[in-house]
Amino acid sequence: MIALYRGRGLIYYVGAALLIANALFGAAFSTDVRTIAGITGLIAVAISVTLIFVGPKSLPEHAPRAVHPPVRGRWLAVNSPASAVPSHGVRMYGQAYAIDLVFDPEGATRPSYGAMNKPQDYPAFGQPVFAMIDGEVVTATGWRRDHRTRSTVIAMVYFLIEGGIREIGGPGFILGNHVTIRGADGVFATVAHLKQGSITVKSGQQVKAGDQLAECGNSGNSTEPHVHAQLIDRRSPWLGQGIPIEGLPKNGEHLNA
Repeated sequence: MIALYRGRGLIYYVGAALLIANALFGAAFSTDVRTIAGITGLIAVAISVTLIFVGPKSLPEHAPRAVHPPVRGRWLAVNSPASAVPSHGVRMYGQAYAIDLVFDPEGATRPSYGAMNKPQDYPAFGQPVFAMIDGEVVTATGWRRDHRTRSTVIAMVYFLIEGGIREIGGPGFILGNHVTIRGADGVFATVAHLKQGSITVKSGQQVKAGDQLAECGNSGNSTEPHVHAQLIDRRSPWLGQGIPIEGLPKNGEHLNA
């Protein structure tokens, strides 16, 4: 059960890919092939959805870990595990205890609710992002673009559709530009939604907690420039489960680092 639960995201991806491929290209194949692909896809999706509800009870609990803040200054907590778990509504991609941090310095303002704004209009954009733990960089990907923000009702509808398309690409397209560090104790620390081209480290490099890794951006599944930070127990977001972080603020509270 544990192995199946860890792989639920990959199982869902395979099922969804089969269903999409069947819908788009099924006419080119025989009825038997289309039927087998359709049934297999439905079964895979059904298994993955079922595992979302029955799996967590069988997983070991991790003790909260103390980490170096991934940011400096005054940051507003959004989607914090100190308020609800899973913090992002799902446990997929190891996000159960992830937190989103929005730069909110004294005297600064973010653009008001309105059109799709440029990410450069937000104080978080370009802010330095730091390593949370000592360890080896195992993932450093920074080629994805920083898109405009999603702050209106229409933009949020677009964001939901856009997110569904990103799911097809897997965790990398959800996290956007991101860096993952493997600690000596087997904990993996990820910071995500980083600015395109800002990552200053590469895979295999050793870093210390507090070293700058990149800058805050608006890549991936992001509504406005912010830093997404999480700890997981596997390198792969497909298989990793979230690990709690000590001392996080609740939603609407500030992290002063």
